Amino acid sequence: MHFSAATIALAGFLGWLHAPIAYAAPAPFFNSSHELQSRAPSGSKTVIIQMFEWNWDSVASECRNFIGPNGYGFVQVSPPAEHVQGPQWWTDYQPVSYTLTSKRGSRSQFQSMVSACHSVGVGVIADTLFNHMSGSDSGGTGVAGSSFTHYDYPGIYQVQDFHHCGLEPGDDIVNYGNRVEVQTCELVNLADLATDTEYVRGRLAQYGNDLLSLGVDGFRLDAAKHMPAGDISNILGRLSRRPYITQEVIFGAGEPIQPSEYVGNGDVQEFRYTTALRDAFSGGGISSLQNLDNRGWVSGSQANVFVANHDTERNGGSLNINSASNAYILATLFSLAHPYGTPTILSSYHFSTTDDGAPNGGSGTCSTTGGSGNWLCQHRFIAITGMVGFRNTVGTASMTNWVSPQSQQIAFGRGSAGFIVINNAGSSWTSTFTTSLPDGSYCDVITGKSSGGACTGKSVTVSGGRFSATVNAHDALAIHIGARGSSGSGVGGVSVTFQETATTTFGENVFLVGSIPELGSWAPDSAIALSSATYPVWATTVNLPAGTAVEYKFIRKETDGSVVWESDPNRQLTTGSTGSQTVTASWK
Repeated sequence: MHFSAATIALAGFLGWLHAPIAYAAPAPFFNSSHELQSRAPSGSKTVIIQMFEWNWDSVASECRNFIGPNGYGFVQVSPPAEHVQGPQWWTDYQPVSYTLTSKRGSRSQFQSMVSACHSVGVGVIADTLFNHMSGSDSGGTGVAGSSFTHYDYPGIYQVQDFHHCGLEPGDDIVNYGNRVEVQTCELVNLADLATDTEYVRGRLAQYGNDLLSLGVDGFRLDAAKHMPAGDISNILGRLSRRPYITQEVIFGAGEPIQPSEYVGNGDVQEFRYTTALRDAFSGGGISSLQNLDNRGWVSGSQANVFVANHDTERNGGSLNINSASNAYILATLFSLAHPYGTPTILSSYHFSTTDDGAPNGGSGTCSTTGGSGNWLCQHRFIAITGMVGFRNTVGTASMTNWVSPQSQQIAFGRGSAGFIVINNAGSSWTSTFTTSLPDGSYCDVITGKSSGGACTGKSVTVSGGRFSATVNAHDALAIHIGARGSSGSGVGGVSVTFQETATTTFGENVFLVGSIPELGSWAPDSAIALSSATYPVWATTVNLPAGTAVEYKFIRKETDGSVVWESDPNRQLTTGSTGSQTVTASWK
């Protein structure tokens, strides 16, 4: 059957069907005897992006053009196996075979995506379904043409390969206080694989090994809570190499199955973290978030954490892009600054109903600093990208110089490498902060970056181990030793919004290119994408050097990749000395 929005929302609370993973280098996370060697993604770049519902070609392009160059370590992609038909996002989570053809693309496209991401140092984590097959009582045909019924997947599984717990009126889980029921009955009618049997374990390992043969670096084990930890361990022990593992195990108060049971297999997604950040940044007070390793959760070295994933942004289990007072962004900045856990950043899209699948057929599109069309592209937000650099720089440095004058204001350092101020209060916060950073000028990576010794956003000067700053209400400031510089005349500080009225056909997109490096130096491949959110007005906002004469044009990129330039002459503007300005134009 096809799930309704209400059923999917219930599934989110009962089973939370999804989670993340990671890559580093060709070196395996486990040795040949399958001894666990590393809890978290190896290497200096450990931040994961969940590229929710992006197709393989789009992920490949985004890896090359943005994700790799901006310091992300891993992409978590949607399940690659053949699944039931339908435009809804959740059809991806109902496999019908292990053929690598899905709505996201073909096997060859998947392998090309993995290779493209690896070429720029980005690992690939595959969302992986070991717990179940489809939820369709009547059966049907998968997206690659495979026929199936609820308990018969020709050449793969038959009725004896599934659990049948015999509950009335069906096999769905009813009592989450009963361990056996949770791990042998069905999660919202999804055919529950008998992972305690030799055949099923071997078949799942065969699928895992196929993904590994294509270079996949990690698995997110969906619905891991619904499989005994020992079953998962047995399957992982059959893999040709041991990838990074992260497991979706949702904590339920009073329930017998605990996240701690699964840490022997790899990392565990700590949903209590997600709930704690939702409550704290929604008014409960962020001063309580200093020490997260003393709450009885899995340890930070064993936790994979996120502010939101695709389930929680739909079912109320977390903050989301629509949360009031910038809470979602501030919580994300906190997650990248705080040492607890390995963070995953959700990159998703606008939706009208909780069933909505990806826009534009899954072809992800972004502007320079955010989304395009209905894609949100949170991973491109200036503040989030800046904090990825912060995390890469501070590494495992301990937390220092914590200060919290009231429940909604916190500041802390990460050793002598970085410092962040988060103001979740409704008024500005002016203070002098003590830091272990060396004296000097630093760029605030929340508002910009360091470029040629200058800051494109705000700057901070540390002197004698102290700096003074004013942080606006519901805003933040962050500095680190990898982003030095200062603001000065002719440098940074001017935010220019370009609004171009242009009529296009489906698949065509409008870009901005110009005479200075910030506008791509006339190179179409470096042009800045404009958002079509207010079509036919295309728009983008760019930080440009102050007091500078600039020439520019708008260009249109066709579906075949060809470029159409506006007519001559070049457009011209001179930026102001500070603040912001808006330029409006129509295609010529």
